[in-house]
Amino acid sequence: MPIDFHDQKNQSTYASREASAKWIQTIAKHVRLQGKRVLDLGCGGGIYTKELAQSGAVYVTGMDFSAEMLDGAAENCRDIPNIAFAQGSALDTGLKDGQYDMLLERALIHHIKDLAACFREAHRVLKAGGTFIIQDRTPEDCSLAGSPSHIRGYFFEKYPKLLEHEIQRRHYSHDVIDALRQNGFRLITELSFWETRRSYEDFGQLRQDLLGRTGRSLLFELTDDELSELVDFIGQKLTGARPIHEQDRWSIWIAVKE
Repeated sequence: MPIDFHDQKNQSTYASREASAKWIQTIAKHVRLQGKRVLDLGCGGGIYTKELAQSGAVYVTGMDFSAEMLDGAAENCRDIPNIAFAQGSALDTGLKDGQYDMLLERALIHHIKDLAACFREAHRVLKAGGTFIIQDRTPEDCSLAGSPSHIRGYFFEKYPKLLEHEIQRRHYSHDVIDALRQNGFRLITELSFWETRRSYEDFGQLRQDLLGRTGRSLLFELTDDELSELVDFIGQKLTGARPIHEQDRWSIWIAVKE
């Protein structure tokens, strides 16, 4: 069954790791964070909310539609004074017009069918000239083969049905770009980005992460028995590999409000 983001037991599943240093370095090459008011929309466990707040943003609002996710995010970001959290939808944030200098939607739009409505709301809450950053996987990103660094590819090698599910919910790059242009944004750049998800000392640590479905909504599509078989399959693929540096390929679109 799909992950229930409103279930308390899933509260910390997206708050248990840190953003990679390479991620903020990549963002900083294209966007100046210093002094900016930022909205992290679809913030989950606050991993990137925290990174933005600690990398120069004067103030960051983390927003999610799930109260349970926000509770986990608040705990993850406790004692960081320039962060606040609010519940809201990507289609209806309830925020004032022109409130933010920058908006991040990371791993969000694959949950959104109506990109136009999502981007119209983004346009509304951004200041004139504000920066809109979208990070998600395209069908091409999802279709890469598995390897000792690209663990996700093994999911699809073992269960092709998972790849079918992924492709159905992912947006092609040209659709993202068209929706941006039709809703008041000018595309600055599109990046293909390999992000380190997590490093593990050995397969035992990765095994525990996978069996817990930690931060991996896709694995909630598998039964417990299917998941156990997948983990054994990955273990065979990674025999003798240590440490394991898991990476995922993402597409990043950076646009400005015109």
